[in-house]
Amino acid sequence: MEKTGIIKKMRTELPETGKEALYYLPLDEQEIDLNDFIGHNIRITFRHEIHCIHCGRLIKKTYAQGYCYPCFISLPETDVCILRPELCQAHLGISRDMAWSKEHCLQDHFVYLALTSGLKVGVTRKTQVSTRWIDQGADQAIRIAKTPNRHLAGEIEVILKKYMNDKTNWRQMLKGSNPGNHNLVAEMEKALALLPESYRQYFFEEDQITHIRYPVLSWPEKIKTVSLDKQDRIEARLTGIKGQYLLFEDGEVLNIRKHGGYVITLSTL
Repeated sequence: MEKTGIIKKMRTELPETGKEALYYLPLDEQEIDLNDFIGHNIRITFRHEIHCIHCGRLIKKTYAQGYCYPCFISLPETDVCILRPELCQAHLGISRDMAWSKEHCLQDHFVYLALTSGLKVGVTRKTQVSTRWIDQGADQAIRIAKTPNRHLAGEIEVILKKYMNDKTNWRQMLKGSNPGNHNLVAEMEKALALLPESYRQYFFEEDQITHIRYPVLSWPEKIKTVSLDKQDRIEARLTGIKGQYLLFEDGEVLNIRKHGGYVITLSTL
């Protein structure tokens, strides 16, 4: 098998809680089922060509994981509120593109707790829940609040991240080690007790924990990151996938999302 195309972040699915996450690599208009490649030797060859994942123009470097600079400074999906939800102003009618914001920011959002490299708090749109958790490499996750827009969810996150992490130690996450002895229902109750009364109306009372398994044969003891900017060919046995990372037998890991817009050829050996 040999396929060539522009890559974007892997699309993921979770059939149901406790099941193995499914990974699909977009290559132009086709998708490659990567779970089928676990345990096999593969080759990834960078064709020294990069395109903006939005407008398609040929570029020398990417911004915000796949965009050209003009798209980076103008698109709503690269605005500051993507990384800092509390700064979203769509609820005030302010946006780079209000039509986009109505579909993405002015929709129900969840505040959640997840076990990645440890306990963390995060925000995601209602329709992106399992996708967000898998992208972060969460082993377990629970929703704790539901808000009608992104800004409110961000405000709750800001309060809670004073007491817990809002970021993942990706190296620790990729080693597959225990993220800590946390009872997520108990942690949810602690988190909600930290919030001011004005936010209590957004509590999400369902205490269902989602468990996620990843297609990994073995975890690396030492991690070596590889970049297609420095190494235009990778030939190795694919031993697993977690988050948006490919894990190889020799401990090398490749962040697929970081290489959005790169033209590659994927081959089986």
